[in-house]
Amino acid sequence: LANQLNYFSNILNNTSNIWTILELWANIGMNLVALNLLLPESKLTAIEINRLACEKIEKNLWNKVNVINWSILDYSSDSKYDLVFTKWVLIHINPNELDKVYEVMYNSSNRYILLWEYYNPKPVSIEYRWYNDKLFKRDFCWDILNKYPDLELKSYWFNYHWDNNFQQDDITWFLLEKKHII
Repeated sequence: LANQLNYFSNILNNTSNIWTILELWANIGMNLVALNLLLPESKLTAIEINRLACEKIEKNLWNKVNVINWSILDYSSDSKYDLVFTKWVLIHINPNELDKVYEVMYNSSNRYILLWEYYNPKPVSIEYRWYNDKLFKRDFCWDILNKYPDLELKSYWFNYHWDNNFQQDDITWFLLEKKHII
């Protein structure tokens, strides 16, 4: 949790007025737990396909979150959020389905979109837990910036796996903002 708090503190320093948050494919909700500690007045929503993970999200956040047990590939709503994000999610989406997820992110966002994923300048498929075509690296930021010209890159950061202060994999986050909001 300490790493998530550090990362989110850094990200949130580049934002303002975040009152509503949507995490797509939230797993057991640890990112939302960190955000709840940093932004206790914010309203949290999680989309998660796994019913048992949904129950853990509700337990971890003491019913402070709206949990939607649904696939992000099929999710549709008129609700808008100040921050919409993924962490280690897009890397598991088949490249043929990415546009659907980008559309959900864009249409659900009032202002900010956060992509927190593995990065590669060219799309590649990596073996994952002895399976092929289950993990994909690419420039997700470039994809979504090209798809939605009113988005702009607000900030980004790269974590190096040998950094003793923030021990995680090599991962990059990109914070995007809709230009018309400023």
